[in-house]
Amino acid sequence: MNKLAWIGTGYMGLPMARNLLQAGYPVRVYNRTEDKARPLTENGAVLASSPREAAQGSEVVFVMLTKGSAVQAVFEGEEGLLAGIEAGSVVVNMSTIAPEEAQGFARQVEQSGGHYVDAPVSGSVGPAEKGQLVILAGGRAEAVTRCQPFFDILGKKTIRFGEVGAGSSAKLSINLLLGVMAQGISESLLIGERAGLDRAQLIEMIGESAVNTPMLAGKKDMWMNEEFPAAFMVSLLSKDLGLLTAEAKRQGLELPLAEAADRTYADAVRSGRGELDMAAVWLELKERNENR
Repeated sequence: MNKLAWIGTGYMGLPMARNLLQAGYPVRVYNRTEDKARPLTENGAVLASSPREAAQGSEVVFVMLTKGSAVQAVFEGEEGLLAGIEAGSVVVNMSTIAPEEAQGFARQVEQSGGHYVDAPVSGSVGPAEKGQLVILAGGRAEAVTRCQPFFDILGKKTIRFGEVGAGSSAKLSINLLLGVMAQGISESLLIGERAGLDRAQLIEMIGESAVNTPMLAGKKDMWMNEEFPAAFMVSLLSKDLGLLTAEAKRQGLELPLAEAADRTYADAVRSGRGELDMAAVWLELKERNENR
């Protein structure tokens, strides 16, 4: 049986690691705040005291953290992941980071004798719990194939886009659309209500139209009740949009919608809504327009 390690047991990491445990795989887990990893011991996980200890003896090491600097922090040092990985083991970074960061991490892993796959996911907490994520993979074909049995537990579909960095590029691409769509729905609701239309009927209209989206079905109660328990936090989407707009500038692309969404979500974070669900962009836009 493959021995696995999982580093990062936040909103997404915990249910994903639990799915691997429930599939029967032995998993050693590490989280900077140990209490967030402790619930997994009920499913048979072994707690590690450091990234190094988690990685030792593991054939595949999964990393699911919030940003590139957090990944670098668990990679480096005497107790870091790189000090513990075995020759030939695979490090699967499922964090959402810049493509250039993914390529830099790959070089570090390869210098330590391992293989690297970047495999961020499309989907939030609900799909993570159900094993219905879409895995967006980048890396050598043989490394991705080696990880496929685990990806099949974590997600409903794996798409290999190319070499290392391609998965991260794909994640930024889909999250751009996610942010624009949530802002677009919010703006449609605002202008409709300003015209005296009923919000529930506006949501019904969108749901019956050519621009209907599963996101509307999943978040319509949030928009109706103006309560936004986080499935995917505003702060995380804002971070991703910042990465996306920086990547667009690096490539010489002009993306007006991306730039507008980046500003709106950044404003929502500054307004204290960072820990709410991304659909709370509605609150940011509503507040802007209340006194106009």
